[in-house]
Amino acid sequence: MSYNFLSFNFRNIISSINSHNESWTYNEASKHVFWQSAMQDELQALAASPGKKTIGCKWIYKIKYHFDRTVECHKARVVSKRFTQLEGLDFLDTFAPVAKLTTLPLLLTVATTKNWI
Repeated sequence: MSYNFLSFNFRNIISSINSHNESWTYNEASKHVFWQSAMQDELQALAASPGKKTIGCKWIYKIKYHFDRTVECHKARVVSKRFTQLEGLDFLDTFAPVAKLTTLPLLLTVATTKNWI
C-alpha cells in the first residue's frame, strides 16, 4: 500500500501507528510484560464486581496513543461472547446510559424553548 498521496505529517502519524503491534491472541499477548500488566489490571477490575454470573469471554488488546502518537498505555479488556447469553436468564436489558458533553446544553435548550419542567 502506498502512502505517497498523504501529507508528510500524516504519513509520520500512520507510520508511528503501524510500528506498534497490537496482540491478537492471548498466547501472543501473554509473552509481553506490558500486556500482562494490562490483563492484571482488567482482572482486578472484574474481581471488584462479585456475585455476577460468568459467561464465555475473550481478550481484546488495544494500544492507546497520546495526541503526538506516542504510546500512552496498553489496554486489555475482557469482553463477553454475547452469543452464549440467553435473554431473561443472563440479562434483562442491554441499556447503557451514556451521554456526550454536547447533549446536555442541547437538552436544556430544547427544554427551555418548550417550557418543560
